[in-house]
Amino acid sequence: MGRQIRNYFQSTAYWLGRRSMQSRLVAAYIFILLFPSIVVSNYLFGEIRDSHINDTLRQGQYLVELEKVNILNQIEAMELAAQLTILSADLTSYVSAHKEFTTEELLDLYRGPLNDVINIQTNNPNIAHLRLFADNDYISEMWPIVFHERRIQKEPWYSELAELDGKELWVFKEEDADILHRNVADVHNQLPKVSLMRVVRAGSERIGVIQVEMLLKHFAPKAFASLQDEGSQMMLADSKGSIVLDELQAFAGTGSNPKLRTAIKEEFAAMKELGQQEIRFTVDDHPYLLIRTPVEQAEADLLNVISLELVYERVSNAQFRIMAVNVGLIGLLSIITYMMNAIILKNLRRLTEAMKKVRRGETPAGLPLSGGGEIGELAFHFNKMIQTINELIAQGVRKKALTKEAELRTLHSQIDSHFLYNTLENIKMLAEIENQRTISDSLTSLGGMMRYNFKWSGEYVRLQDEIRHIQNYIDVMNIRFDEPIVLEWSIEPGLMEVEMLKMSLQPIVENALKHAWSELGEEQRLIQIAAFEQADGGIVITLRDNGEGIAPEPLALLNERIQLERAGERLMDEYERSGKPLFGIGLRNVHQRIRIYYGKPYGLQVRSEVGHFTEVIITLPKVLIAGGGDDY
Repeated sequence: MGRQIRNYFQSTAYWLGRRSMQSRLVAAYIFILLFPSIVVSNYLFGEIRDSHINDTLRQGQYLVELEKVNILNQIEAMELAAQLTILSADLTSYVSAHKEFTTEELLDLYRGPLNDVINIQTNNPNIAHLRLFADNDYISEMWPIVFHERRIQKEPWYSELAELDGKELWVFKEEDADILHRNVADVHNQLPKVSLMRVVRAGSERIGVIQVEMLLKHFAPKAFASLQDEGSQMMLADSKGSIVLDELQAFAGTGSNPKLRTAIKEEFAAMKELGQQEIRFTVDDHPYLLIRTPVEQAEADLLNVISLELVYERVSNAQFRIMAVNVGLIGLLSIITYMMNAIILKNLRRLTEAMKKVRRGETPAGLPLSGGGEIGELAFHFNKMIQTINELIAQGVRKKALTKEAELRTLHSQIDSHFLYNTLENIKMLAEIENQRTISDSLTSLGGMMRYNFKWSGEYVRLQDEIRHIQNYIDVMNIRFDEPIVLEWSIEPGLMEVEMLKMSLQPIVENALKHAWSELGEEQRLIQIAAFEQADGGIVITLRDNGEGIAPEPLALLNERIQLERAGERLMDEYERSGKPLFGIGLRNVHQRIRIYYGKPYGLQVRSEVGHFTEVIITLPKVLIAGGGDDY
């Protein structure tokens, strides 16, 4: 397989090699445009898809949170109704009394406490039923509030309520059955509802069960108000994982998509176990988004199922438009490129024909081609070559003269810096023969300085190159002194590769040698170089001597002179007219070079303390020269 692929590429390369330059250039332009276009398009497709899905997710979360606020308000109303009913002392006394009540007492109870409880339901029309089921055979049922508890003992949730020990129980039901078992159909029958149940006690005695019920279309209006939405649907899930939803809606209602309902139940169980708030899933290759938010007060979860087909359709439309634009743009650029190459390469074909004539021995007068670029340059040199050939044929003597002149220029050009290097090496060898190690080492340092100065391939060097140059400079200058100057540096290996301007440190060290020590003392003459990185990423290089220092007034004048810009020439003239010393020219030049190449935030500043030290501080950006290492 690998051999077949290699042969295929070789044959393709051979076929392309035999095409014209114009065809190859057009193919190269198409490939150059097509590859980044595919990459950018795929990136844009992903961004568009994620953006649409995130927008859908945020909108779905907003609707779920809004519905949750409505549910919490209804929960609060149901709990308040149950609490107010329980707090009615006359009603609880009636329910817990083990005696027969007279007709007059029952009428007083109906007109008073029972009527107040009825008003609680009346004042909150969203409450469908407010009932107190009493475990007392002595009382009479008083519709619609007080009933015997035996009416609910066969309910599936009755045993579960007994185990909760006074805690609330929330039950979601698919229908609102008639508890009175009347023959007349109840208007609320077949409507889903939610029930709040709680055991009622009088002291330690259990006296019954309070039940507050609300239709789900009032409890969760956005989920059960039969609002038709073909792209999403809200629903509730109880603590057992059962899903309760509006069966009349087309999205996930009765007979719409049984697989979807099964998938929702399974995905909800997985989300609840993992603690997730949203999840994507597919049913029959149709993508869906399930958003969940818990409603702890009702021991339930509010779900919102959203179809992502519309989102994916929008993404597909965007992809089609982007691809159409890319294809059209690449086609247009290919045509333009072909036409431009035909114009550009026209002169190249003329040049090729002229070269063929020269190869056959013909001597054309030259090509009337003008303009710049590589083809114009080739035509220019071709014409020059033809002109030279014609001159050589016509003037043999001149050819000999030109040859002599070229030889002289070649000999002259050979007298360069290598002559000086070789001379220094010869003197160095003589010094070593005479066992003059000091002279030999000094010549080595001097040669290093000369190579560093003559080899000016660019403005930028590494810090380690400047340090090596300063070491050579001090070694050469120590020939003059009985007490040599000691150079010390404290620089992390990683900073040795930092970029800086060439010949930035020598003027500073030269100033130290000239002005730091006017008198020779017993103390060692020392120059210290240090470099460290600042928190903002900049580099600080300090050069300190242990010389006499500079007085405050000359120091301020020196710093002011160093900081002068080109616009400050008027101030320089004032210094000259006032007769003040014009020192610090070398430092100012270094400062101005740094400012020109790196910007105004960088440069140098001088600090000093009389009798102790003088320190020059250089600030530079941290730029590492490629190919560096930490082997210095």
